[in-house]
Amino acid sequence: MRKRAMRSVFAVALVALVTLPAAAQTAPTTAWGDPDLGGIWDFRTITPFQRPESLGNQEFLTEEEAANLEQEVVDRNQELLERPAERTEAANQVDRRGDGTPGFYNNFWLDSGTQTVATRRTSLIVDPPNGRLPEMTPAGQARAMEARAYREAHPADSWTDRTAADRCLLGFNAGPPLTPGGYNQNLQVFQTPDHVAMVTEMVHTVRMVPLNERPLLPEHMAQWSGEARGHWEGDTLVVETRNFNLDRRWRNTTDSLVLTERFTRIDDGTLEYRYTVNDPETWVSPWTASIPLRRTDVPMYEYACHEGNLSMDGILAGHRAEEREAGQ
Repeated sequence: MRKRAMRSVFAVALVALVTLPAAAQTAPTTAWGDPDLGGIWDFRTITPFQRPESLGNQEFLTEEEAANLEQEVVDRNQELLERPAERTEAANQVDRRGDGTPGFYNNFWLDSGTQTVATRRTSLIVDPPNGRLPEMTPAGQARAMEARAYREAHPADSWTDRTAADRCLLGFNAGPPLTPGGYNQNLQVFQTPDHVAMVTEMVHTVRMVPLNERPLLPEHMAQWSGEARGHWEGDTLVVETRNFNLDRRWRNTTDSLVLTERFTRIDDGTLEYRYTVNDPETWVSPWTASIPLRRTDVPMYEYACHEGNLSMDGILAGHRAEEREAGQ
C-alpha cells in the first residue's frame, strides 16, 4: 500500500513537471553585462539571396516545400558523391558549373549547407517586400555595364583586373556583409568592453569594431573591409561601416556606401544577423537582408586560398598564352 501511494505521488509530480510551460530562453551576457556574441557562428543556408521570380509574392515556404528543397540537396550531394569518375575538357564545362565536373570544383569541396533558414523565408532579402534587390539607378546601371564590358575585354591584363577574392584579399562570402555561398562559412566573434573583433574563416579577415566615437580615418585611407564603428541598442550590436576601398568592387557600389549591420543574440544557439545597404548612387532605395547564424562547435580551419601562391601566376600565364594563340 505504501509503495503504491509513493508511485502515485511520483506520477502526479511527473505529470506536473511535464505540463509546466517551458521557460523562455534568455540570451547569455558577458562578465561586464553586454549581450554575449562570442563564439563560432555558421551562416550556411540553401535559402537564396533573392526570391526566385517564380515564387511571386510568396514570402515563406510551407513546411513541406522547405523539407522537399532540403531533401533535394541531400539527394543531389549523394548522387554526385557516388557518380563514376569522368574526364572532360574544362573549357566545355562553362554551362555546368557547380555540378562537380572538371572545370570547376568537385561537389565534394563545396559546402553550402542543406537547410533553409529557420523562418522558411523564400529569400535572404527581407526588404523590399518582394525579396529582390531594388532597381539600380541610371548611373548604377551604366557603371555596371561599363565594368562588365571591361572585364570581358580585359580579364587578366594584370592581377589588378582580378577580383579581391581571386587575389586572396577578401573572401567572396566573407563580406562585409556576410553572403552565404561556397564553403568556409563560419564567423568567430570576440568581445571586450570597448571592442568587438570578427574573424571570417575564409581568408581570415579580422574586423575590429571599436565601441566608441573615435574619428574616422581620412577619406583617402579607404579600407578593404571598410571602417566600422559599433554601439549597443538594447541587446543589439549595431555596426555602421563606410569608407570602403572601391577596388573590392562589391556589387559596383560607390564611396557613398553605408553598411549598417545588426547582431542580436536570440538564444544560446542563434545569432540574428541583419544588414541594410544604402548607396543612393547604385540603387533607388536601401535594401535589407537577414541571416540567422547558428552556433557551432566545429573549430575554425586554416584557409590557404591559393596553395603555394601559384594560382595567380597560372591565371595570368594562361591569358598570355591565349593572347599568343590569337596573335595579339
